[in-house]
Amino acid sequence: MRRGPILALLVLGAAPTAAAGQAITVDAFTSSDADKTEVARFGANVDWRREGPDRHQGVRVETARFSPLGQKTTEDIRVYYRQADVAGDWTWKAQVGTDGDTVLGALNAHNNARWRQEYFVEREIIETPQGLARGVYYTFAGAALDLPIDARNTLTAVGAVQAFTGRNERLHLRASYVHVVQPEWGLTAQLRSRWFHSSDPGEYDYFSPRNFIQVTPTLQIRRRTHGWRYVVAAGLGAQKQTGGKWRAARTVSGQLTSPPAQHGWALDAAFAYSNTPVGAGYTYDYRQFSFGLTRAF
Repeated sequence: MRRGPILALLVLGAAPTAAAGQAITVDAFTSSDADKTEVARFGANVDWRREGPDRHQGVRVETARFSPLGQKTTEDIRVYYRQADVAGDWTWKAQVGTDGDTVLGALNAHNNARWRQEYFVEREIIETPQGLARGVYYTFAGAALDLPIDARNTLTAVGAVQAFTGRNERLHLRASYVHVVQPEWGLTAQLRSRWFHSSDPGEYDYFSPRNFIQVTPTLQIRRRTHGWRYVVAAGLGAQKQTGGKWRAARTVSGQLTSPPAQHGWALDAAFAYSNTPVGAGYTYDYRQFSFGLTRAF
């Protein structure tokens, strides 16, 4: 385990309402790639106030294990304060804590307007050998805006800045066009594109070319059955980095979510595959899986 005191987190939150309950969640996340880098996170959330997935307050304790390039495993213990609530048309969620060395976590807020706005901030460590050994972190902040064209067509634009430990700062631009092919099936055809520019490429050992572009036509099915939500997506496109050639970009993902439970059990599970690089290598396949089980009282 990397050294450093785990900071005590003491937060005085809003008092529970008469309808509020409590909940305990246990979850797991694993990922692996072609460079034999493996990450495993195991966590538990204890919410002393819970009125559903968008209204809760509590703490999280997490163990994160990193094995970059098949090397020695590094382990962190993280402690977070977490809260989510709804204020008018806005829903916000926050998870802020520490690994004993620095502040980690994420903040997210979005509205439910036709022109949906979303604002986000995330801070995490880089999961590469130098990232773990030198303490290389990133802070990622930006905004997204939905631009509806009509009932079946929507554009989404995202702009963000990612600042890394050191000198590198990265500008991100993303855009997606979504066309509803068959509403009854929940089938959409999407054109997903992303571009980023690094101010100091190759500073450490994470994937950091001067410029990177990716365009991925994608099909997605989103269904609800008896309160259960199913999402499956698959895309095949092209990607290119500075100094490299165009090559295939592949992505497959899926998600299963049970009905939210005011009392009783709820679960969610997800998987994802892509061949977008993260480390400095050129051959890359990335796989991840997550699972969470909640018991609400």
